[in-house]
Amino acid sequence: MHYQAESYGNYYASTVRQSAAVDPLERVVRLASGSAVVIFSLSTCCMCHAVKRLFCGMGVNPTVYELDLVPRGKEIERALMRVLGGGSSVPVVFVGGKLVGAMDRVMASHINGTLVPLLKEAGALWL
Repeated sequence: MHYQAESYGNYYASTVRQSAAVDPLERVVRLASGSAVVIFSLSTCCMCHAVKRLFCGMGVNPTVYELDLVPRGKEIERALMRVLGGGSSVPVVFVGGKLVGAMDRVMASHINGTLVPLLKEAGALWL
């Protein structure tokens, strides 16, 4: 997993400074399209941990934004709540820049067999 708040310390910090004036919803769209699989998470959330383990177990290497560890993470979390129409804001998964959804949608996609083709199409999974 790529943890943006930790792994790319200087790169991420400069990205945050450049985008400080950007609308949080625009930041979500930009960040979500930056990698094949992007997970917005909280480091202490058990559901977030479960969805990260799901993707890693499938051989996918997602980019993870731990919103409680990144600057302006609360703003991103509120923007995600708007995107999802309220309720819990994390975990939220994007594949190929497209919203898959929160944990319930991700698990439903996995169970009904639509997640793997989506991951292959995004270039996140090769087998």
